[in-house]
Amino acid sequence: MHIHIISVGKLKEKYLMQGIDEYKKRLSSYAKVDIIEVPDEKAPEHLSEQEMEQIKQREGERILAKIPNDAYVIALAIEGKMKSSEQFAASLDKLATYGKSKIAFIIGGSLGLSKQVMQRADEALSFSKMTFPHQLMRLILLEQIYRAFRINRGEPYHK
Repeated sequence: MHIHIISVGKLKEKYLMQGIDEYKKRLSSYAKVDIIEVPDEKAPEHLSEQEMEQIKQREGERILAKIPNDAYVIALAIEGKMKSSEQFAASLDKLATYGKSKIAFIIGGSLGLSKQVMQRADEALSFSKMTFPHQLMRLILLEQIYRAFRINRGEPYHK
């Protein structure tokens, strides 16, 4: 399986980079993982609705340009469907069973994802009703992908 994590913004926090590197290393025996960063737009504090949509649109165009044509796309969005770790593992296993060997996970910027990105997505996934920093979501997502592979292979993993 080839997993693409397409994320808006450059990761600068060393502690997050270390965690991400650790999970990429752990995942290397299960799947090829690529993390693709697209530049974020500067978003001043007090934006109009129209300005927010324009920023999401520009970031969305960059995201769409990085999605492989034959990838199954999962957008991380607060309005997406919540799954348990076991349900998430089962859905990844099902995708593999049906020949979906490329999966692209999309993590938007601070304003979220554009309508065009959401339309391109095959599904929307939510990790919580809470909002998380998009930089932290990379680490959380990688951990859950790793957990899913362990679950699917019947390998022990801390609960």
